[in-house]
Amino acid sequence: MNGVLSSGAWKIGTIMGIPIRVHFTWFIVFGLITWSLSTFYFPKAAPDLPAASYWIKGSLAALLLFVSVAFHELAHSFVARKYKLSIESITLFIFGGVAQMKGEPPHPKAEFRIAIAGPLSSFLLSALFFLLYMNTVGGARALFSYLAQINFILGAFNLIPGFPMDGGRVLRSAIWSKTKNFFYATQKASSIGRKIALFFIFFGIFSLFTRMPGGLWLMLIGWFLYTAAQASYQQSTLQETLSGVKVKDIMVRDIVSLSPLLSIDEAVNAYFLRYGYGGFPVIEAEKFLGIVTLKEIKDVPRENWSRVKVSDVFVPHNTRWEAAPEEDIMKALELMITEDKGRIAVTKDEGIIGLITRNGIARYVQIKGK
Repeated sequence: MNGVLSSGAWKIGTIMGIPIRVHFTWFIVFGLITWSLSTFYFPKAAPDLPAASYWIKGSLAALLLFVSVAFHELAHSFVARKYKLSIESITLFIFGGVAQMKGEPPHPKAEFRIAIAGPLSSFLLSALFFLLYMNTVGGARALFSYLAQINFILGAFNLIPGFPMDGGRVLRSAIWSKTKNFFYATQKASSIGRKIALFFIFFGIFSLFTRMPGGLWLMLIGWFLYTAAQASYQQSTLQETLSGVKVKDIMVRDIVSLSPLLSIDEAVNAYFLRYGYGGFPVIEAEKFLGIVTLKEIKDVPRENWSRVKVSDVFVPHNTRWEAAPEEDIMKALELMITEDKGRIAVTKDEGIIGLITRNGIARYVQIKGK
């Protein structure tokens, strides 16, 4: 899910050292909220104001709503940092906000505190806007009334125990504390989260047929929650399967390498077609130079394969694309995903001793899962 969000998001600033990004779907909701407030809510709440004032207040309310969402996510981030967990970014999108946390909480108490910080921050904002509402009049009073209500709803909604919502994380912390098993707690909370998501979807469908308001929105939220809960379940299962597994346990030891002097035509016929691998390390005089994959091969026109050498197309090795044999395999997998690599080198004493590939990890998980 994080990858989907980051692909269509733009950085708008940095707070507490955390990049704040806005996904393109945010603009859709910003426009819808502005239009709804300007044409329905504010004319009814403050009927004596000019039309331009409604649009200004509608835009301001929509903007402050998303500031509130960012504050909610920053609250999570602030507590997470207390437990040495890094936050890669905060992304505002169509359903609110996501703080992309690297790693998992160290214990159930940390999980609870990180999760509850978001709803508590929303309730705090709700109380603040309510105080402003009580001490203002006219259009400003209507504005603060809306913000007080929407922040209260935001806090309450996030307490629904549907993982990976805040309430679902609170539930996971309770199950984790009781069972002392993080993976079981994640899978159980994710399972409950999927059931709640399905309830949203079916209730949304029911609302559409009975012409109740918000049916389509409930279906979209349900679909998003179901997808997120399913992804969390699969990730937890993967982590459990690979728990305690080292890079050396899965790496390919019998390395088949290419000479940089080979032509692309020779490399394809003698290696890619013969072995069926998606990539090979390039080694010359026992020195690891880099890796050539089918992606680089396909970038060369077929008629030039006999003239182009492997040395012309291979990707030079970078030390950040390495794994040590004693490293946890999950760390290597995270590196491959982050760097978008299908394979990385396993090195020791500055020499390559093996390869780790995504397909190899997938096969291991498939076999262990049976």
